[in-house]
Amino acid sequence: MVAAGTLATLLIAALASLFMAWAIGAGSSGSTPFAPAVGANAISVMRAGLIVGVLGFLGAVLQGANVTEAVGNELIVGVSITATAAIVGLITAAVLVAIGVFAGYPIATAFTVTGAVVGVGLALGGEPAWGKYREIVALWVATPFVGGFIAYATARLLRAERVSERVAVPTLAGLVAALVANIGFTVLGPPGVQRSLAGLASDALALPDAAGRLAVTVAFSVLAALALFRDMRRDQARGQRRFLLVLGGLVAFSAGGSQVGLAIGPLVPLIGGEGADVQVPLIAVLVGGGLGLLAGSWTGAPRMIKALAQDYSSLGPRRSIAALIPSFAIAQTAVAFGIPVSFNEIIVSAIIGSGYAAGGAGVSTRKMGYTVLAWVGSLALALGVGYGAFTVVDAVL
Repeated sequence: MVAAGTLATLLIAALASLFMAWAIGAGSSGSTPFAPAVGANAISVMRAGLIVGVLGFLGAVLQGANVTEAVGNELIVGVSITATAAIVGLITAAVLVAIGVFAGYPIATAFTVTGAVVGVGLALGGEPAWGKYREIVALWVATPFVGGFIAYATARLLRAERVSERVAVPTLAGLVAALVANIGFTVLGPPGVQRSLAGLASDALALPDAAGRLAVTVAFSVLAALALFRDMRRDQARGQRRFLLVLGGLVAFSAGGSQVGLAIGPLVPLIGGEGADVQVPLIAVLVGGGLGLLAGSWTGAPRMIKALAQDYSSLGPRRSIAALIPSFAIAQTAVAFGIPVSFNEIIVSAIIGSGYAAGGAGVSTRKMGYTVLAWVGSLALALGVGYGAFTVVDAVL
């Protein structure tokens, strides 16, 4: 029998987690995926907010387990996050992200949540998880360079006169399809194991393991490329817009799989860990977190979509495609390795890269400077406030 006080504390922690999920949906995962598509006039702001909410929910349920486990159990060693620590950490991060949403600046959610969780964990007496920190920092540092470079190179390719867009864009679609065929989904594998579409099809066709996945991947790639090539032959502009919307959907799905862990990860030790007072299946927690993201996307995302689409760079369809391809690839890499990553950092870096391919047209250097300062400051501020707030609360209680 769980004590009433324990249940009350867990309820408060769950509400704090939902608030965090709403803030993420309104800011990071809800705004960034379709910002380039909105900037290219391929979809309206309100429709983008509606679609990204649904796709983010699906991504949270189908791919959210890896990052959720990492945030809940791998950022601090030696102690488990308590209910009080989870409440303090989540509220600290959610308030900072919400301030960014209403101020119109994209606070890096992964920086904020990671800083807050590490701060309360250190205040609990835990030790830094240096191995995990090295993985996280490596991805965070590499993201703007890798994403920006790929976006720049892709945009230059699409702008090159000697390369026909009717060939280049379907080729890029084939590469994206190859990635889609090999990303892992929780529902396709046995409990606790993710399986890709390529792996599922290979097993269904009784093909050899590695060779079968390769054959299925090539088939996926060729079919996608041919389908878009035929579409662009009929109407090139419409084909580009459709590909752009598909890319936005894939990034939105990936955002849900990554960002839900930032909201519900601190709850994992409380409701599913060894010795926890309440045992809740992870899938149920993922559904709850996904609903929080959905609510945030529908109610708060349009403001940030406008900020990213119109304030950061004047994007056309080609530059938008160039921005979304590396965003999708980096997001799925982070999901696969269970690394919390900021979608604002991913997409803004890619937007800058695609913008500079056109000589830097439409890129606001001043806005970029403020954004980078907000990213770095959010990590340091969240860590300090999380540590200090929990120390005060623990002393009082």
